[in-house]
Amino acid sequence: MTVTPHPDDARPGDGLIKTGGIVFILGALATLATMAPLFLGTDPFPSYAWAVCMLMGVGFAISAAGVLRSAAAQRKAARASQAA
Repeated sequence: MTVTPHPDDARPGDGLIKTGGIVFILGALATLATMAPLFLGTDPFPSYAWAVCMLMGVGFAISAAGVLRSAAAQRKAARASQAA
């Protein structure tokens, strides 16, 4: 007998996906803030501000890891239900 999880229950990988989304959004905001001086004609930000823009890629990678973890857990659950 298999028990289906409640839709509101946290599943494996959900935390990584949410964290990755937040990190991605922070990186996107940093990118917008860093690019603004180029269009406004003011002095550009120093190089460390450009490094913060890399958070977009880091957030994407964290979210991708969460999706892979979720998929692995679903595969494991499917194999367990077939074996039972």
